[in-house]
Amino acid sequence: MAWRFKASKYKNAAPIVPKAEACVREICVGSYQTYGNNIAASAAFMAFNWEHSGASVAVLPLDDCGRKSKTMPLLHGHTDTVTDLKFSPFHDGLLATASQDCLVKIWHIPEKGLEQSLSDPEAVFSHKQRRVETVGFHPTADGLMYSTAAGCVALFDIATQKEIFSNNEHPEVIQSASWREDGTVLATSCKDKCVRIFDPRAEGSPIQMLAESHQSIKDSRVVWLGNQSRILTTGFDAARLRQVIIRDIRNFNTPEKTLELDCSTGILMPLFDPDTNMLFLAGKGDTTINYLEITDKDPYLIEGLRHTGEQTKGACLVPKRALKVMEAEVNRVLQLTSNMVIPIMYQVPRKTYRDFHADLYPETTGYKTELIASEWLVGTNQPVPKMNLDPAKREHGDEPIIPRLGPKPFSSNTGDVSFDKVFAVPVAPGSHENISSVGQENCSETPTQGAKPDLIVEIEIKKNHEREPNVAGNGNGNGNGNGVQKSLTTSERRKSSADDDESSDKIFEQNSESSENSTEGEDRTDADLRRFSAVRSSIAERRRVYESRSKSQVDEKAQSPVPLRRESSKVEPLKPSGNSNVIPSAGIDSKRISVPEGKLLEEHRRGNGAAGLKKSATEAAFSAASTKRTSTVFGKVSKFRHLKGTPGHKSTHIENLRNLSRQIPGECNGFHANHERVAVPLSGPGGKIAIFELSRPGRLPDGVIPSLVNGSNIMDFQWDPFDAQRLAVACDDGIVKLWRIDEGGLSEPTNAPQGELTAHLDKIYFIRFHPLAADVLLTASYDMTIKLWNLRTMQEMCTLTGHTDQIFDFAWSPCGKLGASVCKDGKIRVYNPRKSETPIREGNGPVGTRGARITWALEGHYIVCTGFDKVSERQISVYNAQKLTAPLNTASLDVSPSILIPYYDEDSSTLFVTGKGDSTIYCYEITDEEPYICPLSHHRCSSLHQGLSFLTKNHCDVASVEFSKAYRLTNTTIEPLSFTVPRIKSELFQDDLFPPTRITWSATLSADDWFGCNDKAAAKVSLKPEGMDTLSSIQQVPAAVKKPDHSQFASKSDYESNKQQEIQKSVSARMEYTTKLEQDEMEGVDENEWQE
Repeated sequence: MAWRFKASKYKNAAPIVPKAEACVREICVGSYQTYGNNIAASAAFMAFNWEHSGASVAVLPLDDCGRKSKTMPLLHGHTDTVTDLKFSPFHDGLLATASQDCLVKIWHIPEKGLEQSLSDPEAVFSHKQRRVETVGFHPTADGLMYSTAAGCVALFDIATQKEIFSNNEHPEVIQSASWREDGTVLATSCKDKCVRIFDPRAEGSPIQMLAESHQSIKDSRVVWLGNQSRILTTGFDAARLRQVIIRDIRNFNTPEKTLELDCSTGILMPLFDPDTNMLFLAGKGDTTINYLEITDKDPYLIEGLRHTGEQTKGACLVPKRALKVMEAEVNRVLQLTSNMVIPIMYQVPRKTYRDFHADLYPETTGYKTELIASEWLVGTNQPVPKMNLDPAKREHGDEPIIPRLGPKPFSSNTGDVSFDKVFAVPVAPGSHENISSVGQENCSETPTQGAKPDLIVEIEIKKNHEREPNVAGNGNGNGNGNGVQKSLTTSERRKSSADDDESSDKIFEQNSESSENSTEGEDRTDADLRRFSAVRSSIAERRRVYESRSKSQVDEKAQSPVPLRRESSKVEPLKPSGNSNVIPSAGIDSKRISVPEGKLLEEHRRGNGAAGLKKSATEAAFSAASTKRTSTVFGKVSKFRHLKGTPGHKSTHIENLRNLSRQIPGECNGFHANHERVAVPLSGPGGKIAIFELSRPGRLPDGVIPSLVNGSNIMDFQWDPFDAQRLAVACDDGIVKLWRIDEGGLSEPTNAPQGELTAHLDKIYFIRFHPLAADVLLTASYDMTIKLWNLRTMQEMCTLTGHTDQIFDFAWSPCGKLGASVCKDGKIRVYNPRKSETPIREGNGPVGTRGARITWALEGHYIVCTGFDKVSERQISVYNAQKLTAPLNTASLDVSPSILIPYYDEDSSTLFVTGKGDSTIYCYEITDEEPYICPLSHHRCSSLHQGLSFLTKNHCDVASVEFSKAYRLTNTTIEPLSFTVPRIKSELFQDDLFPPTRITWSATLSADDWFGCNDKAAAKVSLKPEGMDTLSSIQQVPAAVKKPDHSQFASKSDYESNKQQEIQKSVSARMEYTTKLEQDEMEGVDENEWQE
């Protein structure tokens, strides 16, 4: 028994916690109900879940420290919580993430880390509508990845991007999985309280062994003890005590060691180092990290020093080759807390740390392998070569081990893997086409020491020809006459961006020089600001720009508010007349379409008319990428660029809201207001809607809130735009109930509506009132039909068909004649309801199926649609209402599950978009020339909102330059929100901001007139208050500058000047100076040399 008294070298390994300055601080980490560790590390980077939703991942250098900004670059690739993440053991820059959105994604981290947010993964693997629980890499085969979802184990070959194995024999959710160090078999722990040994290459059933494990269905973990024949599991027993069990696969059914711990609820995350047999147990929610040493004989588990500190959210081990071996660091645990990442160094005490202690560092598993996934699958086993951590025996001596940053792109020894197939990332819809030709790439595989190729690939990029801008007069090569450029695939954009790497530095130098030499009012072409220019091609770049201007406060000096130039100014002849800076367009207000005369004349001289303008813009797009705000067009800023959102005073809030409903369908905005009252759905049975009077703000009394009891679940509701007392509510029984609210508001709950309309036999998606005609209501149902009703007679007037799937939204055109719908089948349809029940135009809409919204813009000439792309990124697309084949432009925002709800202010051409649960209201100006979507100053609210509803224009305080007013619903309050434009002379009526507006608050015609095709345009009215002067009527006469009389200071000035002359003379007498310049003595250059 003498072995019992043999002291271990690692027995006294002590945890050393650095100071706060050496930790990653001020991060945002939530509590996630996942089976993962929430943090992973390679020899170069660390990655961990970010924010409370956990859908984003932060990636930082391993030795990073200090405070982190909440706007730092992230991986935005998933629409739901990231459940697990792992780095490849052979490539430090290759990261795999699994998520509840049923996807596994592969990311390549650049050598310098994330300099901008990434949204495009290198590869995507799907688990077919099953939540992915765990993900990881094979320990010996390069490019082989595993993942588990529900009871399925799947293996993927990353190089070919194929699923090479799948098994569904686990009856319950797989909670954890771990490979043996030699990569032959896999151990899994399952929710059915069993642990299994799994061999994917076995004939017949891959489950080789099965044994009962922890007797609780709560989370359990398994880890293989290196290359031994033993596994270790952590979990809970029947009494919910935390357990650690060691099993030997040679006697699998009988545990070798069972250790009972405490009754804490946090699952123990086992972190095992096979080189030193050190085991770290970090419990989620615990403040302690236990260190134990595993032995071959009883007692099997020897407890070491325990670390006590912050509450743990996740933990992982750092690879051995990243340790500080000259400081006797034998292991390092990265502890993830709610706001920090703490590197805990485990150091073995020694007398001196000047020498390398070889007894502490046996040879460890290396980071180079010659085995690939296809060879392993057919039965080849090959261990990973060992490496020595002694700096004297390293390849590069004392220098740090150079991290291997992963394959980009992935390669394969099979010849049928194309570049496009390798980078199978969904194409962003509506992307502009690069006008340049794509550079040629020659990819050559770099062989390793063995004969088989490694996954690391060196890409040599050679430019075979110069880029040539494709200039077209009235269209481009695809035959589209609206000037839309053809969309590039993601792989082509990657090639193009790689081709641009050499010239990127020159581009930035050129931009910096031009920005330094330019003046404030200098004009620039809109091509500098295209969404897909050289440096605007990434979603992350645009996201950073959005975040940088998300605050309403303006830190930079505002430029001259010259409005945006409209499309007609491209083709109108340029005449140098006094009023040529304003070129009116038919059907569009001329007050928003001016452009500087000098810029037009200059571009007209460079080019020839409209073609010259187009050509100069195209050339500029590839010659330089501007750092200017993307909302500028031809160098001038929109008048609404610096709009400011201001919440109302607290005395105007309605507070103490309770029991808000979270079960409203996505097609419903969830909140609607008019100038007198607001409607808010309440939770609970009966389909209740609370009505609050805006004239009575303040704190609501506790108790029962008076409401409208509909008796069925609410699908949608909307106020009558011409009657502030009538509310229409659609229910899931297909009935629309019409309620009338008394002048004083609701005093008690009521279930007696004014009228009922049995609209459909199935559920109703949404309802819409007509914008001009009174008593005209539209309903859309699950039966994929849209019906129009005359509420005066309660009769169905017409039915619209043609939809093949769920109808997301419908919007009336400003003229009231047409309507546009967006559907789950990815189509946008335009209807003329009184003439045809089928669509008159049809085009491709958003490809995402999570939801969409639609609205009209620019007096019905354009359609704006919000939705999702293939990777669930929220986007805004602008379409020509006459040509719906492809969007004119698409602006991408972020990855979020909430649908963007748009509101368009036609007088200012401003689009407000936000989603339920967002805190930012994104603002854009819609124009009829590129880029069509111009970002304005976004408004960031202090809290999350559940809904937003705008009022009509006549309720805006134009005296305070308020051009839009809304009410915002939060979890507990209803707040007014005012959007204004900063102006110096606010005492004047800003007639350039407030053109005559259409009367939308009173009916233009009756239902009978509209259904009888007796159309009538809405009247316009001026918003100018009486007795207020207009800005344009005030002539700015420069005041005569009166020179001050300095006669009284003459004596003082003469004295100072005489004294200064005396000082100059005395200095000159002591200094030798000459008026000859140095260059006068230099040798000149002949004139003929200049000519050469």
